[in-house]
Amino acid sequence: MGVGGTLEYISEMMSIDKPKKKKKQFTTVELKVRMDCEGCEMKVKNTLSSMSGVKSVEINRKQQKVTVTGYVEPNKVLKKAKSTGKKAEIWPYVPYNLVSQPYAAQAYDKKAPPGFVRRVDQYPATGTVARYDDPSYVNMFSDDNPNACSIM
Repeated sequence: MGVGGTLEYISEMMSIDKPKKKKKQFTTVELKVRMDCEGCEMKVKNTLSSMSGVKSVEINRKQQKVTVTGYVEPNKVLKKAKSTGKKAEIWPYVPYNLVSQPYAAQAYDKKAPPGFVRRVDQYPATGTVARYDDPSYVNMFSDDNPNACSIM
């Protein structure tokens, strides 16, 4: 570090500026919102458009899908959509061709739009999943385990 870098470092440490705010990322948030008529659609669109940072709101009433783009956080958009009194959730579907195992029973949903399946977590929250890095399963059949023969 040269003299210039050292002086810059010291001046940054001595300055009493406000902490810098993190800039929000430009994101696209997709929601599933229950809408029945044009009035519902306009209510949701006006509410979400009034949020700060929102650049555009697109609504597909047939699929019950709302796409919000801008400098927003998904949880805040979801909360604002729920404030309209409509049932809202993060878009639960992914395109059929992006699913690694589309034949999983949990992936099929009769309400899914054509060409989409329900997003299924790779490791479900319920049940147990044995992972390779779990020490109890790795050492169970090792030669260092004196009880290995009793397991087999």
